[in-house]
Amino acid sequence: MVRLEGAFPVLITPMTQKAEVDYDGLRGNIDHYINEKVAGIVVNGSTGEFVSLTKEERFKVARVAVEHVNGQIPLVVGTAAETTKDAIEYTQQAETVGADAALLINSYYAHPKDPEIYEHFKAVAESVSLPVMIYNNPFTTGVNIGTETILQVANDVDNITHIKESSGDISKVRDITRQGKGFIKTFCGSDDLALESFLVGATGWISVAGNIVPSLVTDLYNITAQNDLEEAWKLYDQILPLCNFIEGSGKYVQIVKRAMDLQGLAGGPPRKPRLPLDETEEKELKELLNELQGVSL
Repeated sequence: MVRLEGAFPVLITPMTQKAEVDYDGLRGNIDHYINEKVAGIVVNGSTGEFVSLTKEERFKVARVAVEHVNGQIPLVVGTAAETTKDAIEYTQQAETVGADAALLINSYYAHPKDPEIYEHFKAVAESVSLPVMIYNNPFTTGVNIGTETILQVANDVDNITHIKESSGDISKVRDITRQGKGFIKTFCGSDDLALESFLVGATGWISVAGNIVPSLVTDLYNITAQNDLEEAWKLYDQILPLCNFIEGSGKYVQIVKRAMDLQGLAGGPPRKPRLPLDETEEKELKELLNELQGVSL
């Protein structure tokens, strides 16, 4: 089993100007992140616009990513779906093509109760043998999964090994990490709480900002793991304005895609109904990027 630890950029799905998936661009972006020595990557996540992709596109993104990564770094594939049946299909496809782990959120329209979420996670994870990282994101799904439910399903199902915690509640990261010791590990899912999450025991970070500054988010995790907190805070102070912009804007997909374009990487337009950044947002993004080390426009 591949070790999942460190900063994992959750990749955008690059598009052509006609809003078709740019698979060559995806391959080029993957090369970029491998060269930047990230700990791993995620495809078909929220930042990858999975809800805007067809089933065939999601399958192909997963397959292309696995083939191109070719075992150089861990690859996590997002397998979210509204129904348990569809989530099982996506997760089984991820395992079939060779992904190292699946990232699985609960239904995002039905607003399920905790017992329903427990059964959803259990059924999907038990349909495969690869590690499953469950995902709590109340801002997207409208449901903040209870800590007890998260701990119970991870304790009951062997291949539920991690959680991406995006509730914004640092005490929840702390409690899951401490009470789940030995059977579930925590990944930060809130870019503006990364260092705080590491300090309460998170062993990884599914990072949106990592698309734009992969080496800085990687350094932040590694420096913190080495217990050099003074340097970690200095680096966090540098990254945090970008993280706050991403978390607070409501346009994290558009921000990352535009930043990729500005750096000469593959971004492209988002699929509608998402619209590009307006002039004010673009100006703020450029100002933030100009303040960051290692970013050239």
